[in-house]
Amino acid sequence: MARQPHTPELRRAILEVVENQLRDGTPPETQATLDRLLAAGHSRAEAIELIACVVSAEIFDVLKRGQPYQEQRYLAGLRALPRLPWDDAE
Repeated sequence: MARQPHTPELRRAILEVVENQLRDGTPPETQATLDRLLAAGHSRAEAIELIACVVSAEIFDVLKRGQPYQEQRYLAGLRALPRLPWDDAE
């Protein structure tokens, strides 16, 4: 099950990041991931939540671990979906 942000405001902000990526087409892999998840039978809401988990993991790495944003790490997270970024850590 996907982990949820601790506050409704944070959840909305992360979902907005996903919607902005889809609207702007940047990175294009976000739309490709949405399309792939939809084709695999996920609802749009489920697919967006899964993508948001990858956004959350990247934000965590940047803010809490002090790592710079790494587009390749983010894209790898998208490619791995529906496996979540923290599935390997548990």
